[in-house]
Amino acid sequence: MKYGLRLKGRLVLTILAILLAVALPVNAAPPDIPPAIKQLIGLYEAEGTRFLLRENDGRVEMVYDLGGEDGPAFSVYAVYPLQTVADNEYQLNIVSPLGQASGRISIGRDAAGYGTACLIGSNTYSRRFFGPELGQTYRIEAQYSVNELRQMAVAASPPRLQGELVTPDLVNVAALDPTIRLDIRYATTNNFMGAAFYDRPRAFLQRPAAEALVRVHKKLTLHGYGILIHDAYRPWTVTKMFWDATPAAQKIFVADPEKGSRHNRGGAVDVSLYELATGQPAEMISGYDEFSLRAHAEYPGGTAHQRRLREILGIYMLSEGFSVYEEEWWHYDYRDWQIYPLMNISFAELDAAANK
Repeated sequence: MKYGLRLKGRLVLTILAILLAVALPVNAAPPDIPPAIKQLIGLYEAEGTRFLLRENDGRVEMVYDLGGEDGPAFSVYAVYPLQTVADNEYQLNIVSPLGQASGRISIGRDAAGYGTACLIGSNTYSRRFFGPELGQTYRIEAQYSVNELRQMAVAASPPRLQGELVTPDLVNVAALDPTIRLDIRYATTNNFMGAAFYDRPRAFLQRPAAEALVRVHKKLTLHGYGILIHDAYRPWTVTKMFWDATPAAQKIFVADPEKGSRHNRGGAVDVSLYELATGQPAEMISGYDEFSLRAHAEYPGGTAHQRRLREILGIYMLSEGFSVYEEEWWHYDYRDWQIYPLMNISFAELDAAANK
């Protein structure tokens, strides 16, 4: 059994990630995981008790939440390896300072083979599915229509910031390195709102941040991966629309327009990875803009390969002056974001300025 704890300071995580990144062979392919195991991976819960089933080295492990019903999910946890007994049957052996225990776990599956419930003794723990696990885009229940949101945003104004700010120097990241790929979700309907908010797919960042991201991209190519950008600079009106649309319980995943987003300053970027060999997006630990516990930067579930890719991305971003937002493994802030003003410039205006 292993115990785990989310770290507020990321020094230990950074050191581990450095070792992990160095140890990864160039162009390493992920190990094949039997579908029977992969379809079990997820969150199971009942009456305040929750645990994850995850993959590690081709085997199933239970990650048991020790934080309690009222604490942050999996802020403290214990890991228990499971021993395969038969199809859909596992043996759980727990050794802890409080003693030893063992039990049989029976897995229920749906017609497609996905695990839906765990029976442990007389207790049944139901699987909670998140849309991206089934190939769907995560969606919220918007509080207003897109037209209403747009009217509210246009009628509002960004807050005025105090202090001395520098003149923005937004640059098109793809122009600096065309091998960085873009999947700008807010220029499409493939996002948590199901509507397009940008008039064109662009990724602008303040020049120092853009140049740092290019360096991260070059480092990642040594491992067979490249940077995939989902979002970068974001006009303030879009931040306002996201905030007004999102239910109160999920607002931790969106920025308060009264404070402004680091995206509005051109100092934040949402990134993932793509495989150089295939050109396809890498399989990460959650979907982009998935408003769930799987988005947390230290979420302990998923597969070993997904966790490894997240940490490799993290160490190279950290090495170039970015820091991760704890609630979203894909969101990185550049170190000097606070010196830039909040902006509400459209992509069309930025393109026009670049072409002068």
